[in-house]
Amino acid sequence: MVSIPSKNIWMRRQQCPCGDWKCFVTYEGDAEETTLASQLVKNDSPSSKAMVAPYVGMVFQSDDDAFEYYGNFARKNGFSIRKERSRLSPQLGIYKRDFVCYRSGFAPARKKPTGEHHRDRKSVRCGCDAKMYLSKEVVDGVSQWFVVQFSNVHNHELLEDDQVRLLPAYRKIHEADQERILLLSKAGFPIHRIVKVLELEKGIQGGQLPFLERDVRNFVQNRKKVVQENDALLTEKRENDTMDLLEACRAAKDGDAYFFYDVTVDENEKVENIAWSYGESIHAYNMFGDVVYFDTTYRSITYGMLFAVFLGIDNHGKIIFFGCALLQDETPRTFAWALQTFVHFMKGRYPQTILTDLDPGLRDAIRSELPNTKHVTSIWNIMPKVSCWFSPPLGPRYAEFKSEFDALYHLESTEGFEFRWNQMVSRFGLASDKHIDLLFSLSSSWALSYTRGCFLARMATTAYSKSVDAFLKGIFNAQTCLRSFFEQVGISSSFKIQAHEERQQYMHIRTCIPIEEQARSILTPFAFNALQHELVLAMQYTASEMANGSYIIRHFKKMDGECLVIWIPEDEQIHCSCKEFESSGILCRHALRVLLVKNYFQLPEKYFLSRWRQESSLVPYDDRIDQNSNDEWFQEYHSLTATLFTESSITKERSDYVHRELTKELTRLINEVRNMPASDGVAMDLTLSPNS
Repeated sequence: MVSIPSKNIWMRRQQCPCGDWKCFVTYEGDAEETTLASQLVKNDSPSSKAMVAPYVGMVFQSDDDAFEYYGNFARKNGFSIRKERSRLSPQLGIYKRDFVCYRSGFAPARKKPTGEHHRDRKSVRCGCDAKMYLSKEVVDGVSQWFVVQFSNVHNHELLEDDQVRLLPAYRKIHEADQERILLLSKAGFPIHRIVKVLELEKGIQGGQLPFLERDVRNFVQNRKKVVQENDALLTEKRENDTMDLLEACRAAKDGDAYFFYDVTVDENEKVENIAWSYGESIHAYNMFGDVVYFDTTYRSITYGMLFAVFLGIDNHGKIIFFGCALLQDETPRTFAWALQTFVHFMKGRYPQTILTDLDPGLRDAIRSELPNTKHVTSIWNIMPKVSCWFSPPLGPRYAEFKSEFDALYHLESTEGFEFRWNQMVSRFGLASDKHIDLLFSLSSSWALSYTRGCFLARMATTAYSKSVDAFLKGIFNAQTCLRSFFEQVGISSSFKIQAHEERQQYMHIRTCIPIEEQARSILTPFAFNALQHELVLAMQYTASEMANGSYIIRHFKKMDGECLVIWIPEDEQIHCSCKEFESSGILCRHALRVLLVKNYFQLPEKYFLSRWRQESSLVPYDDRIDQNSNDEWFQEYHSLTATLFTESSITKERSDYVHRELTKELTRLINEVRNMPASDGVAMDLTLSPNS
């Protein structure tokens, strides 16, 4: 009986050095990130470090640890080992283990049935006496394994490294390679081509794989029948689960008139693509749909479907779910359908900017379906590919290449970018490299000289990237069926489950500048912290007025870099060459410096974008919360903590003492409060507490 996978395993895709897409990170079980696929194949070459030989009395936590250690020792010394005997007792279970050299003992004589011809294969066994015997003992209730006999005396020649790796014990086809071999075999690749592809993907010379071509052939033949049976069962499971998903969509539509879904079918009336969105997602898009991140990096192994999700950011810097789709392939036609359907869900409103992965097919679909939307690829989508593509061929020169690439990314001039790009390509001998050609063809979507000033709402940042990863991990649990996956998407996508800590965060004043007070009363904590950061840094810049009324802004230390700020007093307009406001909607330190020089105590209203204001929140603020509360308890608490931190910051000894004692006291206080009754029948008026 052949079993089919019971889990819906999702894999994150990354492009290989050879240009093909492969599985990068697998998410299953509790959605913990597994080892990178490129690291699943362990380094089978022996360690270059000296290894201590096993000795009598050596202790291991388990017999498996002992076998692994002895196996590594054997690999380094030119032989392999096998398990021989074990002994069992009712009290201890297995309490003795014998590990021996692979040439230990002698092969038993085989009887040949009359009339049959058998090849006489010479046995490798020659009675070698190299061994390691173990015995289990229980010490203080803990089981441990002790080496009771060890011999490293062999009666045969030990092998060199290029020979020992070919012993059957070390010719392992690891799980990641098995998946790749089966995929290539199903695609019609002959065995010798499969081996060549694996060598190219790993960046190794021919014949250096940890297994031989005949091992691949045997593996494919042994698995062929299993694969065929699994394919038949999986096809049936996919069809059944897809119909369940459609039923779940219909039920959601019946329960929520604002829920939308769409589906396409092939010529056989079988489902190809499914997309859906929720009423609250569409409402959120009306407020924060100016910038959309379209993630297409996860694929289900079980169903063979790509998960494409549309995400945004709210005025508190939190992930917003706009919609998603399950797609059969990654062609421009399929991506175009996903984009069309998304815009239809959002009542025909196009985003101002869309961020995506680096994908030519996706670029073509966006040009076709969103012609007036700026397409941007964030640098955090670029750099993992740059490392994967250029680190193997460039070797020790990669660090120099990466430094040059970083400098190119930050250039302001498009002409300068193109000139230095050609210099870099020539310098590192990459003129014929297809990945360099791909990066240059898509440079208008990722290089700052082309994207500077595009409105990104602070989504092209490492912080947002980490939020996206955390959000998607919350979705990609091991679901047994598509319906369960659909339900998990609904749970993860609801903005109502997001905690309100940031909305109730006390916003501390750091500069006492009136602009800061004004911003605190208008902006959310997320936006206020960004503006406050720029306001603090503005103090480190000098402003030199030019004859035409514009300003040159320079850092007081870094005099080689400067920004041009143009001030138009008639319209109270200010423009900086860094274009931070155009990109994030938050005024930059350079513009703020000029406004301070102009004695502005308040910013013009136009520089507080609606999307960053408190009143634009998807969940309204609690009217009881007041940043300027005169509550006696609050004022007393604030005064005491301010005094404590002022006094403790005078010396390191004071600071360490306060940190140590305050942690203990707060822990004690929390435990005491938790042990108090949850209710005493008296209604409490909950007010905001300062959040440090």
